Amino acid sequence: MKLFLGILLCSLVLGVSSQRWLDFLKEAGQGTRDMIRAYSDMREANYKNSDKYFHARGNYDAAQRGPGGAWAAKVISDAREHFQRGTDLFKYGDSGHGVEDSRADQAANEWGRSGKDPNHFRPPGLPSKY
Repeated sequence: MKLFLGILLCSLVLGVSSQRWLDFLKEAGQGTRDMIRAYSDMREANYKNSDKYFHARGNYDAAQRGPGGAWAAKVISDAREHFQRGTDLFKYGDSGHGVEDSRADQAANEWGRSGKDPNHFRPPGLPSKY
């Protein structure tokens, strides 16, 4: 039932044909994997000042999949930043802790989703593997 409602919503809101929504869902799945891969690489690299690069790269890779990938990247990025803001409020109160970092993360996310080169945020010395 939930799947049917999701498909119906995608069809109505996005105004897509039956083939197009299948493509949209496929792109969203691929985009989600791109975001997970960027996060895993960021954790593996554990490299100082590289988070903006990985934010931009994950969003860039996902958006290259098409509208579904760009949608997944936006939803995941926004959810992550809102969750982080919530945990910051819980830990630090309404001190503004992390607000600037969150804004910078969102700027890197948008940079990548818009198709701009994520290497703009690449820190010097980050291994070429990434």
